[in-house]
Amino acid sequence: MTDLDPTSASITPAASQGTKETLRYLNWLFNPFQRLEVPALYDLLSTRAATERALYLNLGFWQDATDLDSASEALADLLADAVHLAPGDQLLDVGYGFADQDLRWAEHYQPAQIIGLNLTQSQVEVARQRVAERGLSEQIDLRLGSATAMDLPDESVDKLIALECAFHFRSREQFLREAFRVLRPGGRIAIADILPRPAQGSAWQRFKRKTSWGLVAAKFSIPWDNAYPIPTYHAKLKLGGYEQINIESIRDQVYAPLHQWLCAHRSALQRLHPAAGFAAKLALRRDPETLFAGLDYVLATAVKPMRLVR
Repeated sequence: MTDLDPTSASITPAASQGTKETLRYLNWLFNPFQRLEVPALYDLLSTRAATERALYLNLGFWQDATDLDSASEALADLLADAVHLAPGDQLLDVGYGFADQDLRWAEHYQPAQIIGLNLTQSQVEVARQRVAERGLSEQIDLRLGSATAMDLPDESVDKLIALECAFHFRSREQFLREAFRVLRPGGRIAIADILPRPAQGSAWQRFKRKTSWGLVAAKFSIPWDNAYPIPTYHAKLKLGGYEQINIESIRDQVYAPLHQWLCAHRSALQRLHPAAGFAAKLALRRDPETLFAGLDYVLATAVKPMRLVR
């Protein structure tokens, strides 16, 4: 006679899956040799965002924000304003995540169309469903595709935004070439990006900067080719043919206020996977200048020049 608990058969697969997921998190977080490619990284992070009302995964722009949701929205607005997003525009959004910013831009800026490119299939599926639920599938066209090999015609979009994703691209320079190709003359690009800070100051300060950058680059899939400071970034944009180039560090409105808010609202970490929440709590024991010592955060904007009249 075999008396099996009827609930055990249904619980065991879910419990097993949860254990496997936890082990993947622990391996990613604490194994110094474990590096994930971008799709695998975002498959792991999934929809467990620290935001409460949306699924934004960005760090936010905190100049006037009161919580992570409003800071994430403010960063999306900052980029839309930087490209002068307006009704009638054809907008390309690369690395769109779960499309929170696209839904916001469609409502508040009303471009004619938003085309999205994203490499992570799981994010694409969730984002498409969310857009469909809002009845915006015709206005927001979300595609599975690469920002470094865009399946788009030359000179087909007016504006291009990369919200906290270009540091992942292999390489950022190739992305800038592709962006220049698909932008129409006079088109604008805006990028919220993470860069290394120059290793300056005392030996201890240089060590902190190199260590914090190295850890973030390893765990969040930032290629070595993308590890350069603002002057090099500016030079690459100029060499790529862009004009009206401006790269501004906004790190003081990103890292320290995010750190302060998370320290004051530990409940937000409960929305993460428990392993990620535990790692975040450990990280927050450090002051923000140590934790983010090697990280710059920039808003980069540029314009593709109009054709010369001959």
